[in-house]
Amino acid sequence: MYLVKTPWLLKKLYAQLTWNMSRNERVIYLTFDDGPIPVVTPFVLETLTKFNAKATFFCIGDNVQKHPDIFKEVQAGGHAIGNHTFNHLKGWKTEDITYRDNYLKADKLLNTHLFRPPYGRIKREQIRLLKQARPDIKIIMWDILSGDFDMSLKPEDCLKGVLKHTGNGAIIVFHDSLKAFNRLEYVLPRALEVWSKAGYQFHTLT
Repeated sequence: MYLVKTPWLLKKLYAQLTWNMSRNERVIYLTFDDGPIPVVTPFVLETLTKFNAKATFFCIGDNVQKHPDIFKEVQAGGHAIGNHTFNHLKGWKTEDITYRDNYLKADKLLNTHLFRPPYGRIKREQIRLLKQARPDIKIIMWDILSGDFDMSLKPEDCLKGVLKHTGNGAIIVFHDSLKAFNRLEYVLPRALEVWSKAGYQFHTLT
């Protein structure tokens, strides 16, 4: 069970995390979790280039280690890099120190202040430990969850949900993963076309 649009109450409870950017600018912040991997990440990069769009890739350290050439392609495209832990750990089910150390293991490869907790699940003590380990860390959540990971969701319905809820300053989660590819391949180019015609720009998170 998941919500496409993040409730305001959750944003208020975790106000120290970043959920969206300025609503005053016609800018969308596309983010991609779980890569880099063959086929899917190159497809994303190619699609973004067609629309002159920049995005932020929250990478799994283990995938960066396995596919360094694809990771270099992401960097060469002028996109931002974020940390998504080394092994895609679920914070609620992981010991706090183990979680911090796994983050730091990925940070050795990624060297970025941007971080997104896998599944969006992180404990307050883990937040404290990560900030202690890297004082400049910026923990990025989202206000639009595309649902591209949901294999029961039709691509057309995935597109409708994303377009319905997206507005100025939206941080949108997609996944450059095999699990998401069937929906991502359909949704991404169509959404970018709609947004581009509506006058949106696509920036990286900083």
